[in-house]
Amino acid sequence: MRDLFFVAFLGAFFLAGFRRPFLLIAVYAYIDIVSPQRLSYFLLNSIPISFIAFVLAVGAWILVDDKKDCRLSARQFILLLLLAWCGYTTATADFPINAATKWGWVWKAMLFAIFLPVTLRTRLRIEALALFMVLCASTIIINGGMKTALSGGGYGVLNLMVDNNSGLYEGSIISTVAISLIPLILWLSRHGTVFPPDWRVKLFAYALCFACLLMPLGTEARTGIVCIAILAGLMLMRSKRRFLYGPLMAVAALAAIPFLPASFTQRMSTIENHSQDESASTRLAVWKWTLDYVREHPGGGGFDNYLQNKFTYVMQEQVIDAAGSRMENRIITDHGRAYHSAYFEMLGEQGYFGFFLWALLHLTCFIRTEAIRRLYRTREGDEAWVSPFALALQQGHVIYMVGSLFVGIAYQPFIFMMLSLQIGLDTYLTRKRKLAARQPLFPATAVAQGSPA
Repeated sequence: MRDLFFVAFLGAFFLAGFRRPFLLIAVYAYIDIVSPQRLSYFLLNSIPISFIAFVLAVGAWILVDDKKDCRLSARQFILLLLLAWCGYTTATADFPINAATKWGWVWKAMLFAIFLPVTLRTRLRIEALALFMVLCASTIIINGGMKTALSGGGYGVLNLMVDNNSGLYEGSIISTVAISLIPLILWLSRHGTVFPPDWRVKLFAYALCFACLLMPLGTEARTGIVCIAILAGLMLMRSKRRFLYGPLMAVAALAAIPFLPASFTQRMSTIENHSQDESASTRLAVWKWTLDYVREHPGGGGFDNYLQNKFTYVMQEQVIDAAGSRMENRIITDHGRAYHSAYFEMLGEQGYFGFFLWALLHLTCFIRTEAIRRLYRTREGDEAWVSPFALALQQGHVIYMVGSLFVGIAYQPFIFMMLSLQIGLDTYLTRKRKLAARQPLFPATAVAQGSPA
């Protein structure tokens, strides 16, 4: 029954896309974020729905979409160069079979991110993509929020619709994405036009923000707590009453501690005492191995080259026996451990050049979005939405990049969509300014009749 429902839903979605071609972009975003083929038992698993949606979206744009004054950003060329470099490192990878498997989904995410900005020609399309990103992610977030509220969740315990610890269904990743979406959710609740802001929209938005904040609690992801702290700091920076709200937020956080599960507070304590946590100590060892590896292989080792790492480190462990409680050192030997950091993931797999392109892409997106925010911050009327939207994208981007310090999400399709939104917003506004500059200041008929102008 679940398979039949998904087939019917996607079928109706695709049919709607033939009437309104931009909806095919939304179909692809839905498939990339929600991964309905992983929720299906059989039918969707046997059909390459992601590839079909990609081909239809690109085909519809080529055949029927307006391509007048289509603009490409330098960031799209950077992304294209990064895609080509990833293809090269895949061809020369240390583990060719594993690299080919990861390349099978990375190239589609990157190529779609290059293509997506050229379709974002209107405010409605930009808002529609932002809305679909929020609603698609909310199918996972609401599910996790409800389970957390009812059961409390737990590390490795919270089941987010599928028993599959990958993609957005992994605890640290969905916690990072959920917190990074909050600024965008709040923007939609204030400036959205697809669902005009009223009490129902605002109520849903605030409830969804609450569910987003519950995700780090339900998954017990330390990364999510760091992201919440960054979100609070970013919002206080823009608040006119930061000296009032800051202490109130601190008091609320302290007051909530006694109501948190003991397993949650114990796990959060390892943020400070990482030497007593095997997971955190392993990450530090992997990062050190990566720096040593890239020093010898500056071009990187291709996707999943972490499989060859091997290291030994010392971890402190609390021992309780008849003599009392004491700390002892324990020697740990491990191998084949993942990077658990987007920065080291990109550095180890793509080398110095790939890391430079990746960092340049994110940095230029941040700078251009900040330029848009400043340029439009005093605008009113039809352009009053631009500066808050740029700020929401910027804040979400910063939160995601901070979270990615501790999670291997360098190639996640979600962040590529967020970058595409920033690029699309920039090219859309540039096109509008160019068009306004070409239009005469006064009607030609007024000049012909001897107007004082």
